[in-house]
Amino acid sequence: MEIGAKIYIAGHRGMVGSAIHRKLVKEGYTNFITRTSDTLDLRNQQQVADFFDQEKPDYVFLAAAKVGGIVANNTYRAEFLYDNLQIQNNVIHNSYLNEIKKLMFLGSSCIYPKLAPQPLKEEYLLTGLLEPTNEPYAIAKIAGIKMCDAYRAQYGCNFISVMPTNLYGYNDNYHPQNSHVLPALIRRFHEAKEHSLPEVTIWGTGSPKREFLFADDLASACYYLMQNYNEEGLVNIGTGEDISIKDLALLIKGIVGYNGQIQFDTTKPDGTPRKLMDVSKLQSKGWKHTVELEEGIKMAYQDFLNKQKNSSV
Repeated sequence: MEIGAKIYIAGHRGMVGSAIHRKLVKEGYTNFITRTSDTLDLRNQQQVADFFDQEKPDYVFLAAAKVGGIVANNTYRAEFLYDNLQIQNNVIHNSYLNEIKKLMFLGSSCIYPKLAPQPLKEEYLLTGLLEPTNEPYAIAKIAGIKMCDAYRAQYGCNFISVMPTNLYGYNDNYHPQNSHVLPALIRRFHEAKEHSLPEVTIWGTGSPKREFLFADDLASACYYLMQNYNEEGLVNIGTGEDISIKDLALLIKGIVGYNGQIQFDTTKPDGTPRKLMDVSKLQSKGWKHTVELEEGIKMAYQDFLNKQKNSSV
């Protein structure tokens, strides 16, 4: 990407988009296009068409999406499917119509089959049934990957897809119902500590294993791939290391400084048993993560405390 290139980050206020923006600023880029959802509804075909026609970006990072944890995914199934399909259809198609130089589509590790072999290789896509609780979101993201490949094949567009593992970090979502597991645990342990609660109850058995990547590491990988990767198919982005939910809870409990007990509600679903990314493809391209989990959680917790101080989380 040329240093003076016009760059559109869709979803620049979210955790991923804001991390990509920070990385690009650090690398010397200044020519950004951003819109908030109240001025540009990416689900609206005409609004997106008008925006691209007016702004003519050179490069697009498609980080905008409707996202959430198990509860949100399972509750708002129609919204997760419709909203995400609309967003990516509009942005990808108008990127083609306006001949942008390159687009990066950000997916999710939930695209892989629920019982796929571990670690998850890129070629496991569409080889089995999806996890039912987040199937609508996964189907939308799979459609986005295939759309990028189809536009590459038919029109010669340089559209690439990356699949981040579970993310956390600065500017995360700590909503009580709609957040992912790591930020949700930060909030719950913090509130239990503040109110001197005797125990914190966590959904499931604690046995599922998850991989976590600090969002600024993701941004670093995205920047690296925008500079160095121009192929069809997808690229996993992760650490190649995972941890059980139980051990994650114990780690966060210690960082927050909560002294009570942890209870596991085994009547609630666990979700996918394990989701570990095979990151050998990415590492073979020359990139590796730098932020380890304990260090990252400490930074995320400090960010949570700063948010609490400045406004209600």
